[in-house]
Amino acid sequence: MNNQRGKEHVTMQLIPLAKPLIGDEERFGVERVLRSGMLAQGPEVAAFEAEFAQQFELGRPCVAVNSGTSALHLGLLGSGVGPGDEVIVPSFTFAATANAVALTGAKPVFADIDPETFCLDPNAVQAAVTPQTVGIMPVHLYGHPADMGALRVIAERHGLQLFEDAAQAHGAAYHGQPVGTFGAFGAFSLYPTKNMTSGEGGMITPLDERLERTLRLLRNQGMIRQYENEIVGLNNRMTDIHAAIGRVQLTKVTTWTKLRQENARYLSAHLDGVTVPVVRPNATHVFHQYTIRIPAERDDFAAALRDEFAVGSGSFYARPAHLLAAFSSDTALPETERAAAECLSLPVHPSLTERDLDRIVHAVNTLAKAGA
Repeated sequence: MNNQRGKEHVTMQLIPLAKPLIGDEERFGVERVLRSGMLAQGPEVAAFEAEFAQQFELGRPCVAVNSGTSALHLGLLGSGVGPGDEVIVPSFTFAATANAVALTGAKPVFADIDPETFCLDPNAVQAAVTPQTVGIMPVHLYGHPADMGALRVIAERHGLQLFEDAAQAHGAAYHGQPVGTFGAFGAFSLYPTKNMTSGEGGMITPLDERLERTLRLLRNQGMIRQYENEIVGLNNRMTDIHAAIGRVQLTKVTTWTKLRQENARYLSAHLDGVTVPVVRPNATHVFHQYTIRIPAERDDFAAALRDEFAVGSGSFYARPAHLLAAFSSDTALPETERAAAECLSLPVHPSLTERDLDRIVHAVNTLAKAGA
């Protein structure tokens, strides 16, 4: 590397890849709950569930749980997925997607991705269907919706359930329909780095009242009423403390999403020498991550962004799930493995200033031109 390219970085503050936004309103909400003395699953959780459904125009009930992984796991359990079953999932995603399937006793079957959207490729899904397949679970990766139209056709053709991992996609839509409303359930994450947070938590969007009731039982030791255990359940409850944070974040997420989209448009208009994200005409992309493909060695490029220009970045899923020791599949997934080697996510969060955006553009363009 030519260290003169970014010599001025010594006086720069690092532009972080992600920056959770927690303000006084969230602190006041937590204090309100602490003063109330009702800390476990209570009125704040119930209010958060109703407000989440309203904010994202889901037209479905919502069930709050303690993490995005719990949302996936309980959704699958409540949908009847279990030992002997197969669920088709992408490998280019966080391990929680496949973990949730495996934790039910079912087998995650990995399918390749669309190289433009990084979401499940419907053709690869069709090829992966077997007599043991009971469901398809796409991930709306980085905030871009999967091709739900094509996936729904495949599901209906084979009598399969459709599930949605919407962990990164709060407010995303496909042909104007919100993600989380296409299948038996959608699962959202409320982890601190997501587009909105409750500190930690998840939200499930069940299709019908039967599944909703089952989820409420599963998250609370199998009970609706105390000590009246109807089924074997788990302790996956959300606390009122977390719900209070989430309720405040719901009032801000629309503005934050618009800022993410504006930042993404600016980057796409000014970056050179790299492949910028695609936004399909039928998609509302909420840019949980702004992910590029780079022509040079990705890890060296990322190191130079940080060391020479003080720009943070992230190479998510550099080891895709099918290559993890936990799953170790010999399935050939060429587009997944190419994306894992080439993709790099840049800052796109709402806290970025015009100066930050200009520095990101300058850094990427300089390194791309130099061959980094």
